[in-house]
Amino acid sequence: MAGEPLITVVGNLVADPEPRVSQAGKSWVTFRIASTPRVRDRQSGDWSDGEALWLGCRAYGEYADNIAATLTKGMRVIVQGRLTQQTYEKDGQQRTALNLEVEEVGPSLRFATAQVTRGQARSGGSGGVSGAGATGQAQNEWNAPQGGGGFDDEQPF
Repeated sequence: MAGEPLITVVGNLVADPEPRVSQAGKSWVTFRIASTPRVRDRQSGDWSDGEALWLGCRAYGEYADNIAATLTKGMRVIVQGRLTQQTYEKDGQQRTALNLEVEEVGPSLRFATAQVTRGQARSGGSGGVSGAGATGQAQNEWNAPQGGGGFDDEQPF
């Protein structure tokens, strides 16, 4: 649907992404994140974990392949997408799950580093991220575009 708002959530992957292939041969991936706020007790001044928000996430096509090849359980990620709601029954109880149809996803560099490698130039463009470590230092290493696609290229309009 057009006009749906995008939301952005920072959280941790609770399991490795699960790559799948549709009956039509198209790639897609599912993964789950948990976003847990830190809450400060005003009386004691201590910090504790608040209630976690659990979100199932889905992406399709080459994007799904990049996610499956890049992200792993425990990584802190930033995910932007369209929020959807699914109601189902489990053990005789009605439940609701929140999901994100992923528009953008990447590793958070707050507590890790990542090296970005660009994919081949395509109509939609793509790239991957590899080697997220816990050194706490952000790297600024960008591979030069191959076959065009750089910032200095003439715009098509």
